[in-house]
Amino acid sequence: MREPIPDSALALSRALSRRELSAREAALACLSRMEAREDELHAFLTVTREEALAAADRVDSRRAAGEELPPLAGVPMAVKDNLCTRGVRTTCGSRMLEHFVSPYDATAVARLREAGCPLLGKTNLDEFAMGCDTGASAFGPTANPVDPARVPGGSSGGSAAAVAAREALFALGSDTGGSVRQPAALCGVVGLRPTYGRISRYGLTGFAPSFDQIGLLTRTVEDCAAVLEAVAGFDPRDATSARVFSEGVLRAVGEGVRGLTIALVRESEEEASPGVRRELLRAVRCLESRGARVDELSLPFLRDMLPAYHILAAAEASSNLARFDGVRYGFRAPEAVSWQELIRESRSRGFGPEVKRRILLGTLALTKERYDACYGRASRIRAATGAALREALARFDLLLLPASPETAWRRGEKRSPVALYRSDLFAVPASMAGLPAVSVPFGAEQGLPVGMQLVGRAFEEAALLRAARALEEENA
Repeated sequence: MREPIPDSALALSRALSRRELSAREAALACLSRMEAREDELHAFLTVTREEALAAADRVDSRRAAGEELPPLAGVPMAVKDNLCTRGVRTTCGSRMLEHFVSPYDATAVARLREAGCPLLGKTNLDEFAMGCDTGASAFGPTANPVDPARVPGGSSGGSAAAVAAREALFALGSDTGGSVRQPAALCGVVGLRPTYGRISRYGLTGFAPSFDQIGLLTRTVEDCAAVLEAVAGFDPRDATSARVFSEGVLRAVGEGVRGLTIALVRESEEEASPGVRRELLRAVRCLESRGARVDELSLPFLRDMLPAYHILAAAEASSNLARFDGVRYGFRAPEAVSWQELIRESRSRGFGPEVKRRILLGTLALTKERYDACYGRASRIRAATGAALREALARFDLLLLPASPETAWRRGEKRSPVALYRSDLFAVPASMAGLPAVSVPFGAEQGLPVGMQLVGRAFEEAALLRAARALEEENA
C-alpha cells in the first residue's frame, strides 16, 4: 500500500486513471487513517470495510478490462447516517433507529455507488440532525480533527471531521439550517448546500422537509463541483426534485470572479468574533483584487430569521417524528402493558433530550392557541425575508458573510441550547429561502479554521463556486 494518497478527490481520480495506484490501495489508505484516528475522533458510527474493498476491487477489474469509467470511480466516500444505505444500518444517531437496516439506497448514495465510489461507512451526527456540535448523538460526540478538545460543528460533524482528517476523500451530509456549512467552517473544509431541489432528497430521513437538503463536504472547491455533477439531477421519486441540469459546474469553477457583483452583509460584521471579522474583511480585499465589485448591503432582518427558523423547523419535526411510536418500526419499549404506555415509553426512551426539546417546541407552536402567534408569524417572516434575499440577489450576483460567527469552541463550553443555536445565525438565511450557499476555508482565528460563506441565486452554483475558488486560491 502506498502512502500518502492524494488529498483531493480529483487528484486521486487522476492518479487512479493513470494507474499510479489502485482503487483498493486508495480504500486501504483511508481505512488505515480511520484505524489511526477513530478512537480519538469518533467520526464514524459504522465502518463498511469489506463493502468498500469489494467495490474498489470491482473498479480495478473494470479499469483493467479497459472499460471507460466515471470520473470519481474508485474515490472512497463517507455518508452521513441519516441517508439510507441498502444493507447498512441507518441510525440517524438515535437509539430509536439503532438497529434499522435500510432495504434501499438514497438516490444520492445510489448515484455515487453507480459512479464507482466505495462506501467507507456512515458518519456520526446530532440525533436526527438536530444539533450544532455533533454532541447530541446517542452514540457519543465527534471531535474536531484540528483540535480534538473542540467540537466539529453539527449536525454533519462526523462527515466534516472525516474529510478534514483525510479519512474519506469526500462525504455526503445534510443541511437544514446550516448543518453542512457550519461544520465545514469549524473543521476547515468546503461545504456546499445546493439549491433546494438540486439534489434528490429521496432516502434522506426527514427532519424539516421544507428546509432539508443533501449537501457535500470536500477538500477542495473543484471536488465539490465534481461531486455535485455526479449526484444532482431530477428524480421522479422526489416531488421537490428540480428538472435542472448540473453539467458545466466543474468547468466554470476556474473562470474567476472578474465582473461579479458581491454584497458584504453589514450585520455579519457586527455579529462575528474579532478574528472572523478580520478574515471577512480580508476576503473582501481578495475578491476586489481579482476583479469583483464588492459593496455593502444591510439585511436588518438577519437576527429575526434564526428564531423563525427554529419554530418552523421544530413544527415540521414534531409532525415528522410522530411516526416513531414503537408500533411499526424503531425502538419499542418491551414491558409496556397498554398501547398508550407503549407509545409513551418508546418515545421517552428512544429519543434524546435535544430531539424531545424540539418536538415539544414544535408541538406547542402548532397548538390552536399558539398557532398564529408562533407558526403563523414565523411563516410570514420566512416569506418576507426570503423575498428580500431574492430582491438583494437581483441586484448582486452573490452575498458574502461568514459561515459561522465564531470558530470551534471547546466541548461543554456552551451549556445553553440558545448559545448553541446562535452558531447557525449566518447559515439560516440561505436555508429559509432555499438558496445555494457554500462555506470555504479562509484564514484562521488563534489557529482555528474560519469559513467564508457565499450565497447565490437559485440554481447558479457555478457562480457560487467560481467565487469560492478565488477565496480558496488566496487561502492556499
